Amino acid sequence: MDEKQEQKFHQMTEEPVGHLICRLALPCIISMLVTAFYNMADTFFVGMLNSNSATGAVGVVFSLMAVTQAIGFFFGHGSGNFISRELGKHNFEEASNMAATGFFSALATGLLICILGQIFLTPLAYLLGSTDTILPYAKAYMRVILIGTPWMAASLVLNNQLRFQGSAVYGMVGITSGAVLNIGLDPLLIFVFDMGIAGAAWATIISQFVSFLLLLIGCTRGGNLHIHISRVQMKWYYFSMIIKGGLPSLARQGLASVATICLNQAAGPFGDAAIAAMGVVQRIMMFGASAMIGFGQGFQPVCGFNYGAQLYRRVKQGFWFCVKTSAGFLLIIASAGFLFAPQIIALFRNDPDVIAYGAAALRFQCITFVFQSWVVMSNMMLQTIGRTVPATFLAMARQGIFFIPLVWILSSAFGMPGIQMTQAVSDVLTLVCAIPIQLKVLGDLDKIPHG
Repeated sequence: MDEKQEQKFHQMTEEPVGHLICRLALPCIISMLVTAFYNMADTFFVGMLNSNSATGAVGVVFSLMAVTQAIGFFFGHGSGNFISRELGKHNFEEASNMAATGFFSALATGLLICILGQIFLTPLAYLLGSTDTILPYAKAYMRVILIGTPWMAASLVLNNQLRFQGSAVYGMVGITSGAVLNIGLDPLLIFVFDMGIAGAAWATIISQFVSFLLLLIGCTRGGNLHIHISRVQMKWYYFSMIIKGGLPSLARQGLASVATICLNQAAGPFGDAAIAAMGVVQRIMMFGASAMIGFGQGFQPVCGFNYGAQLYRRVKQGFWFCVKTSAGFLLIIASAGFLFAPQIIALFRNDPDVIAYGAAALRFQCITFVFQSWVVMSNMMLQTIGRTVPATFLAMARQGIFFIPLVWILSSAFGMPGIQMTQAVSDVLTLVCAIPIQLKVLGDLDKIPHG
């Protein structure tokens, strides 16, 4: 173990928890905000093409990008959770092997998605919720996005592995640089080079590739684990650990993609404006939650290191600190979103129907937004300490177990208002499940002898 790694270990296990989480969370929050911002950039600039079908296409293909994110988070969180616990135990060889295995597995899986997606482009577009009028735009956008799938998935792995090592600042540099480039390329390629919606897709994958290269460089700095193909371990033990740590993320992100598909198909009978509106609301809510998620990501390496070092009191202190702080933040954001919903929707698509559909959906979600503080922090802690079953259940609950049946039930019962309220109803049911699950795990930690 080198001097930088030893110094990092002492910081993670001895520095005051609140101060440590805030310090580690700052680059995570910046990364999440920037990522959410440039996820919205395509929606914003494509909206300037004055076509509900083009705006709808971005929302349709968003579910494919959610699948790519699911793959990246599966391998990134699966390997990262293991890495943080092993570093807490001073097992650097195991941590290095896992870093390489998680990275190259994501790269290969992304390549497979790219090939299959290009072969089945049209049926895939319909599956994702495209209408006949949206289809040409969806195919033009998706054809390009698929090219970048391998490095988009692998970048998420690198970012998460750096974060779980307590080096989120390197991830922030990579993510932020790519985001700034994407925001600059969007208007250039869409309007100056007259590439239309395909220009937005090229802007995304070019900027993601730049992020990928910068993240690879970050892995060679600051005592971080280096990525070497020679360290890839084709052994069940490593893949079982990835599954154990990454399954909640795969379930959460995968079901989010399925939920988006169901949402698009449920909204389809109400026209392209309804699909466009729900796509815009999804991006806005992701942006609103991104700072809170980034804050929780600052907690995860603290949780993993200290759980591995058997310092369970610090794990609990970190959890309660994050829940209280994020709840206050979400309350402020939700209040602003509720009050200014029409104006916020209009920023992305200034169409009366899109604004009407979107504002109502946004207000419903703002009512229950604060519940995410408990749900997300509980999910992050459970996943990091290896409680796979409850973590996976909570990950599946909000946008899977509850959302998917509810969007069909409520749309049948109430029409478009039913679709608009689905996420809020799902949030209430998820919280009801999350409270007893997390309280039991916190109680279990009290029964384990403290380090």
